Amino acid sequence: MDWNLVIALAANGIVWGLIIALIALGLSIIFGLLDIINVAHGDFFMVGTVLAYGVLQATGNFWLALLIVPIIGFLLGAVIEQIVIKPIRNAAALSIVATFGLSIILQEGVRATYGAAPRRILPPIEGTFSLLNIEYDIYRIVAAALSIVAISGFFLFLHRTKFGTWMRAVRHDSEAALIMGIPTERVYLITFALGFALAALGGVVAAPITTVDFRSGVDILPFCFMAVIIGGLGNLPGTAAAAVLLSFVEGLVTSFTDPTLARITSLCLMSAVLLLRPQGLFTGLAK
Repeated sequence: MDWNLVIALAANGIVWGLIIALIALGLSIIFGLLDIINVAHGDFFMVGTVLAYGVLQATGNFWLALLIVPIIGFLLGAVIEQIVIKPIRNAAALSIVATFGLSIILQEGVRATYGAAPRRILPPIEGTFSLLNIEYDIYRIVAAALSIVAISGFFLFLHRTKFGTWMRAVRHDSEAALIMGIPTERVYLITFALGFALAALGGVVAAPITTVDFRSGVDILPFCFMAVIIGGLGNLPGTAAAAVLLSFVEGLVTSFTDPTLARITSLCLMSAVLLLRPQGLFTGLAK
């Protein structure tokens, strides 16, 4: 057994899991607050990678893309909420159809603009360092750190700001929140926009690790849904923890077998959670 390979894949799993956690949090707050099943969320990630590529091509500065793309994602999310989500907010079945159509529009729009050929972004920080006798990419550690900072910032915003309190109040009881004077329509708008921004930020962070491709969101979406289900519906800390756990497990399984069986392992874990603990594995993290 090549233990160096096991260590490398496990480390990659943790790094990728932190990025997925950032994206899945956006999916979780949209579902938890708006009761919208957003099947276009993976494409929000894809748009983030493409915008990062575009900003990098225009400015040559990856760190500028890290600042600009989430803002663009936030604005796009606000527009989509008003045009697509608001008219069907109380119809869960329609939300699947509407966001599926949105997914196709985003994919085909990117393909028409940037082409179908996958593109690559070079890591802004090159080089390796020694990690348990393996040479590991420095940027992957930077990506993990950026994800941790962004996730921590999101939870600080949620629990330490007035608007975060409004979001939690609306999620708990929207009618009571409205009676208390909380602007629920504004909360819905900002929440969806924030979900898009988190996914777009995850796209920027992941872009130097993965490829920039109009279909890249297709693989991300099922993983995010699995994280939301295993972590517990509406349980934001649980979603983040489940994303890291799933990616770590897939990394370990991949070191012994092929990636297809690793994904099957995740699906089996999700099925077991639905059967044995439908409230999620990490209910103790919920506040």
